[in-house]
Amino acid sequence: MKQEKIQLALVIDLNVCVGCHGCVTSCKSWNSSGSGGPMTDMNPYGSEPAGTFFNRVQTFEAGAFPHTETIHFPKSCLHCEEPPCVACCPTGASYKRDEDGIVLVNTDICIGCKYCAWNCPYGMRELDAKERVMKKCTLCVDRIYDQNLPESERKPACVLACPTQARLFGDINDPNSEASRAIRESGGYALMPEWGTKPANHYLPRHKNLFRVRQDELVRADNPLRIEGAPTPPAQDSPSLDDSTSW
Repeated sequence: MKQEKIQLALVIDLNVCVGCHGCVTSCKSWNSSGSGGPMTDMNPYGSEPAGTFFNRVQTFEAGAFPHTETIHFPKSCLHCEEPPCVACCPTGASYKRDEDGIVLVNTDICIGCKYCAWNCPYGMRELDAKERVMKKCTLCVDRIYDQNLPESERKPACVLACPTQARLFGDINDPNSEASRAIRESGGYALMPEWGTKPANHYLPRHKNLFRVRQDELVRADNPLRIEGAPTPPAQDSPSLDDSTSW
């Protein structure tokens, strides 16, 4: 039986992500001095800040009022099994490692042509405006193989920083890995599979939880969810705002 290659990836649970951006800041902090750094910031506190990020969290509302919900959607390079960014790179700077499936950029030979950014359907390539080279998530490759770290800390910085444990990391081709089991048991899915890129990163879907409120709880004075009655209209001879306020 042919053994599948190792494919390291992130599995993100959208059901528990709270959009705190802890993954964004920890990624920025670690990788600024890591193998993917420096990560340029330009005018960070001005009206038009710009900078390089490997991980971003998109937040949007879904549904129609009053049945709406807020969704936090973290996104970084998905380390595709068939990465179009690698195929289009004219210098070979973008490449996929055979040993673990991580897609990386060799900044020594990258010419910043942006071909990879144009070909990435997920918009996960960024041009470092100062370095003039393309950069992206490395899955903290310099951290996950660091023998000087305890084994429990050999994970991407975003995974270690997540306060709700919404991010898992592992070999998705290993049926016994935590990441693989989560995909299998929770109905994990790949983003935009119609592009044929076979993203390694997966998402665990949101599940709506039924929120039950008893009728007596709706009328308790100390409950912010209580149903308010119609306000009592003011008397005809009561002073108006113009009468009681000096403009």
